[in-house]
Amino acid sequence: MTTLNRRHLLSGSAALASAALLPRFAFAAEFEFKIASDTPASHPCNVRTLEACARIKEETGGRVDIKLFPNNQLGSGPDMLNQLRSGALDYFMYSTQLVAPLVAATALPGVGFAFKDTATALKAMDGEVGSHLRKQVEKAGLIAMPRIWTSGYRQVTSSSVPIRTPEDFNGFKIRVPASPMWVSLFKGFGASPTAINFSELYTSLQTKVVNGQENPLVILETNRLYEVQQFCSLTNHMWDGYWVLGNRRSFQRMSPELQAIVTKHFDRSALDQREDMAKQDAQLRQSLSAKGMKFNEVDNAPFREKLKAAGYYADWKQKFGPEAWALLEKYSGNLS
Repeated sequence: MTTLNRRHLLSGSAALASAALLPRFAFAAEFEFKIASDTPASHPCNVRTLEACARIKEETGGRVDIKLFPNNQLGSGPDMLNQLRSGALDYFMYSTQLVAPLVAATALPGVGFAFKDTATALKAMDGEVGSHLRKQVEKAGLIAMPRIWTSGYRQVTSSSVPIRTPEDFNGFKIRVPASPMWVSLFKGFGASPTAINFSELYTSLQTKVVNGQENPLVILETNRLYEVQQFCSLTNHMWDGYWVLGNRRSFQRMSPELQAIVTKHFDRSALDQREDMAKQDAQLRQSLSAKGMKFNEVDNAPFREKLKAAGYYADWKQKFGPEAWALLEKYSGNLS
């Protein structure tokens, strides 16, 4: 039998005391991942992403550690999408529309004036439309988390004149993301859309490379676009959302149990972010008005008729195909 003497007890106590002083997760994570975004750190997407990453680390006992890189820290949007495909980046929060150069079908929810409100758009993306699109994303070697994060409706801003009718777009130089959906939408109105990376947007507006741009109100606030834009027309021309996309090889390195934890917490934060955006939209117009931005309401009917006459809906129906278009019209009603 081993006899415990005073020296053994003291050394054992010291070891326990030392262990108590160790950090909560004393060992290196089994999986260290990076998630990036093209929005400022203060954006609700990034705030809720940080919470998701913290919960994932907690529930996995430190085995999965995901670090957030917001505000284009790892490159432009297209650059980060390429990094995601190559595996240099593990997760990327990106607009459904901006994934379209890689997976054309993901432009579907951005069809102009398709959804009557955000609730309808989210119902479509949580339902058959979202399921269809995620299957297309998987074919490109990526995954998309089931719950989409909302970016909200996009509005048009201008440094010169407010947009009230489709005719006000004639010759209007407007910055758009590098996506065919945006280009065709504004060409249908007779505007001159120019594709510019988001990281260059403020400077392009400041130097008058373009007269205006279009984005959800939260982007006007977090990126201080009110400093270089005077008018905001509430066009509600396009609903947009952010997906948490993942590199499929990186994701599948984890066990099914860990995959489920990661998915669960990103989806929980998606629902939290949706609530954030609903509350924030009610406050943003007042805040931006106080900063000098002038708002005007817009009757959407003439804009929709203009697009129909320009062949916009017929063209996109042909591009997406009858199956995808039928899914969209389950939620939007007849468009073409």
